[in-house]
Amino acid sequence: MIDRSTIDRIMAAADIVDVVGEFVTLRRSGANYKGLCPFHDEKTPSFMVSPSKQLCKCFSCGNGGNVVKFVMQHEQMTYPEALKWLGRRYGIEVKEREQTAEQKAAATAREAMFVVNEWARDYFVETLHNNVDGLAIGMSYFRRRGLRDDIIRKFQLGYSLEQRDALAQKAHAKGFEEKYIESTGLCYRTEDGRLLDRYHGRVIFPVHSVSGRIVAFGGRILNQEQKNVGKYVNSPESEIYSKKRELYGLYLAKQAIVKQDRCYLVEGYLDVISMHQSGVENVVASSGTALTPEQVRLIHRFTNNVTVLYDGDAAGIHASLRGIDILLSEGLNIKVMLLPEGEDPDSYAQARTPEEFRKDLEENEEDFIQFKANLLLKDAGRDPMKRASVITDLTRSISVIPSDIVRQVYIHDLAGRLNIDESAIVNEVAKEIRKRKEEAHSRSNTTPRPPSTQSSTQSKIQPAAAQQHSGENDIPLEAYEQLIPPPESVSGAHDAQQALTSLSTNPLNQERTISGSTINLGESKAQQQLIACELQLIQLVIRYGQLPTIVQQTEVETPWSAAKKTQTTEIIADSPLVAPYILEELSNDDIHLQVYKHQQILEEAAQHTLENPETFNSRDYFITHPDQEINRLAAELADDRYPLSIEQQKAYVPEEKRLVDIVPRVINDYKHAILGVQKEEVLLSLRQPELQQQPDKMNELLRQLIEINELEKQFAKVLGDRVLVR
Repeated sequence: MIDRSTIDRIMAAADIVDVVGEFVTLRRSGANYKGLCPFHDEKTPSFMVSPSKQLCKCFSCGNGGNVVKFVMQHEQMTYPEALKWLGRRYGIEVKEREQTAEQKAAATAREAMFVVNEWARDYFVETLHNNVDGLAIGMSYFRRRGLRDDIIRKFQLGYSLEQRDALAQKAHAKGFEEKYIESTGLCYRTEDGRLLDRYHGRVIFPVHSVSGRIVAFGGRILNQEQKNVGKYVNSPESEIYSKKRELYGLYLAKQAIVKQDRCYLVEGYLDVISMHQSGVENVVASSGTALTPEQVRLIHRFTNNVTVLYDGDAAGIHASLRGIDILLSEGLNIKVMLLPEGEDPDSYAQARTPEEFRKDLEENEEDFIQFKANLLLKDAGRDPMKRASVITDLTRSISVIPSDIVRQVYIHDLAGRLNIDESAIVNEVAKEIRKRKEEAHSRSNTTPRPPSTQSSTQSKIQPAAAQQHSGENDIPLEAYEQLIPPPESVSGAHDAQQALTSLSTNPLNQERTISGSTINLGESKAQQQLIACELQLIQLVIRYGQLPTIVQQTEVETPWSAAKKTQTTEIIADSPLVAPYILEELSNDDIHLQVYKHQQILEEAAQHTLENPETFNSRDYFITHPDQEINRLAAELADDRYPLSIEQQKAYVPEEKRLVDIVPRVINDYKHAILGVQKEEVLLSLRQPELQQQPDKMNELLRQLIEINELEKQFAKVLGDRVLVR
């Protein structure tokens, strides 16, 4: 882990004008500099760089930050990688903190696997270009597929000899341990103990991680005479490779994706390579596997716009449609381009000039829902039952879209296209949403309970949905309108702090459960407020997880002048530490953080703090975390976005000296936000038209609403009578 002093030296040495100027042509504009934004296409400069504040910002797309953030965004690096990049630039040696024996062992094993993979990549490339069989078999295949030499080298394509143990022998001669050769999947062990090559007699496609390291290989067989052998063989799952988390070509495509603000999604290795050769570089492949949520979130890190390229195979299209729903559920804008029958992206790109290919892509792409409707309705013909099945399928796809407005637009369009009542589609969509929530609830082993105002009081707030009542003291139906606020106020809440709300597109966003319901960030302001509060908690954990919540300041006379005094900070004995304290306060009320990665951060911080209180540093640990999603989030939250001026610094009391006030307040804010979401759930349930025919259920919900309102009043007192208008 990189120590704080080294980070400070790098931040002091790095000049943001100097660094940004390496990638952007800057011109002086008053006290600042201006240039064309490197993160999106623009003709009028809107990217500003402030040398006084050491910040940059695009006032068009919103990207920017300090010098480290700029390098992370532009070069798609992790926080430690960006620091090392800046350190090399300014001649600063990057020192890393001592790790535990377990951390060293895990890091050594992972690094050894990467080293073996990179050596294997070089071995395959060398065999392709300089071996007689590699040139005669492997290179001739690539050239038959129309690939240029520069493209072959760009993607580091290679060849594995027919000899069954050629790589194993070469690796052994180089001194690599067999356990790493085997764990990477380069070789496998037979029943009689022999180590054999997995990819023998195949052309090789290296798979890069998003940071550019070799994590896996794909091999295509060339000998068509072999029977019962798959055309492609891929690396097995390993410590460094998870098929569901990787996209082929992303490392070479990420900058183009960001700049074009669009990602083309294809199926195979050669589809990606041929499109690159045709000048379209913002393309990735799922490598023949079904699209996974992890892959979708990976795309979402770089763009909101995805175009899926389908070949003319009808069976293949139908098999892929369900996977596209995952893209919709993440809030991405999905378009589809259907290639002519008998064509795939590889052959289609090869048959056209780069200009023709790009023009075809722009002119022929079609909205996914409309494409799916046309495709399925064409197959259904005039059969009423098949058309009904099509409508059900389409409503299922519409129901996964997180945005209410987008859903409504599609519902209106579909109703007009099918000439059916719009309310029928609305009801079907609502039914699908409820069904999915119920399924999520049934899969959940435990349902988090909402909080109390003070855990020490041991008075728990029961989940609204779980509260049971007898038939006594029923609330009259006339109270219904009095208790339910107008629709515009139901979803109103505090705006989340901008520094935290800006993370709403973070790849960590995912479905999460609250009181047995499944929600998506962005569905309402109450839910956004909940996640904003959760991010505040995680920010405290990352910045101060190992620090005590209570400190004491004393004034001490300096030896050089009795008139001058200085402040010293004294840790109060037995003061609870931030991370364990937060975990305990939430656990006392059976609360788990709504985002899985957030809960992981909290638990890891609490564990390491208790195990190594003297050496553990939460900030350093998480910004160098092996999980890239976690270290990126930590980098976002670790430091202040906006540095204080000298005058502001004089009057500012550091957060670490105010933790005794800040930590409990943020915990209570979070618990209060859970109540807000629960209240919203009850209000939405009360607005269901069919509830008018179920007076018992309505009375129960009204009772729950009254109790939540009372609990909110209690929270207002705890929080200092801060009234939240919803």
